[in-house]
Amino acid sequence: MSEIKLSKDEKELIIYKVKAYFSRELDQDLGGFDAEFLIDFFSIEVGAYFYNQGLNDAQVLFREKTDEIGYLVQELEKPTDYQK
Repeated sequence: MSEIKLSKDEKELIIYKVKAYFSRELDQDLGGFDAEFLIDFFSIEVGAYFYNQGLNDAQVLFREKTDEIGYLVQELEKPTDYQK
């Protein structure tokens, strides 16, 4: 898995959300650099779990859609029973 690349705007939004969470839920002021380091830590140490779950979800969806297509193709079959 390659490193997560976020745009500047995405990173700023995430930093804002982390700071707001710490303020609201933990009654702690968190600086921008601390929030950024925390985000980097979680992306490195925990990110793979979320990434793998996303891949698993995609595989399940792919299997479901593949099964649906298989049923649709079966419905297109023409009868081969010739009755006289």
